[in-house]
Amino acid sequence: MVRQARQRCESGIYHVVLRGINRGDIFFDDDDNLRFLETLALKKRSQEYWLYGYCLMSNHVHLLIRENEDTVSRTMSRIGTSYAKWHNQKYNRSGHVFQGRYGSECIEDDKYLLTVVRYIHNNPVKAGLAMETETYRWSSIHAYTSGNEYPEGLTETEFILSIFHQNRIEAIRAFREFMKKENEDTCLDEEIEHKKTDGEVNAEIEALMDGEPIGKLQGMEREKRNAILRTIRESEGVTLRQIARVTGLNPMNVQRA
Repeated sequence: MVRQARQRCESGIYHVVLRGINRGDIFFDDDDNLRFLETLALKKRSQEYWLYGYCLMSNHVHLLIRENEDTVSRTMSRIGTSYAKWHNQKYNRSGHVFQGRYGSECIEDDKYLLTVVRYIHNNPVKAGLAMETETYRWSSIHAYTSGNEYPEGLTETEFILSIFHQNRIEAIRAFREFMKKENEDTCLDEEIEHKKTDGEVNAEIEALMDGEPIGKLQGMEREKRNAILRTIRESEGVTLRQIARVTGLNPMNVQRA
């Protein structure tokens, strides 16, 4: 089937989602997150794009970017290739890190632009990883609210803040209020609509083991264990990190199964 050409935005602004291959995790520790942010900064210094917002989750990334010197497709290819090369070297693996085709949507007006900004920053809250947007470490929320981020100057905040108010202090106050408003924002659909609890995942794995306790999985013959891991990986609402947590297995062993 021929792929449909991506829609080009007159504004040049896109909401982009990068997902791990086979729903796999992209980030396993803080160094992974930091390296991805450094990769964003490196490409940004080359004037390839402007970055208005981001959020790094365990198995996907949200980016709010504006085309500059290059197209969004080429920019995303360079970012993905650079990080994947480093990731594979670190974890002694080969192959794709990201799902082949990133998701993207055009943003052509200020109202939807602000909706996407809120959606991106609220992603960890909706996923149960943070109580509030500002308590999550791996997003651009801190660039907006305190001016602190790493790498320094990664996020272009002035454009978004100017929509709220020309005075920066007033703009930040209004921005924070907007982030906290109850909403039903829906942007790019996520592959995982419902995140299963650890108890649900435990029960599914034990069912695949014919009722045997999950503790026996670690001592199971490798081929049989990997078959179970591959099956549970395909279950809707389950992440690799969650499988590793429930089973006590190394996340990379789960991913390689």
